[in-house]
Amino acid sequence: MEDPLIKDIKPKSPVVKFIRKYILDKYFVTILLFLVWMIFFDSTSFLVINDMNSEIKKYEEQLEYYKTEYRKNDDFYKKLMNNKEEKEKYARENYFMKKPNEEIFILVVDSTEITKKN
Repeated sequence: MEDPLIKDIKPKSPVVKFIRKYILDKYFVTILLFLVWMIFFDSTSFLVINDMNSEIKKYEEQLEYYKTEYRKNDDFYKKLMNNKEEKEKYARENYFMKKPNEEIFILVVDSTEITKKN
């Protein structure tokens, strides 16, 4: 006499055979766990390395900015030190220096008056 439950069981499909043979294999599971560990949890994981690379890009952009600013300031300094008229103009505009027997008038706008008009 055959068991009725055994009759209903179909032979194993190719997908089930594949899963049992390859995916549940101990080597496959070990390699999969290793990859998951290396990508997400390790101190040198992919995510950490990606964050560090983005920081490096940010700092390289800052470095380029400061290099261009340095070149601008260096050119200005050379122009200022080599030209007496430029030096005098800079001192007069920024430090309100004056020649002997000369008067300087500094006009200051009252900010409260500007806000009242608006």
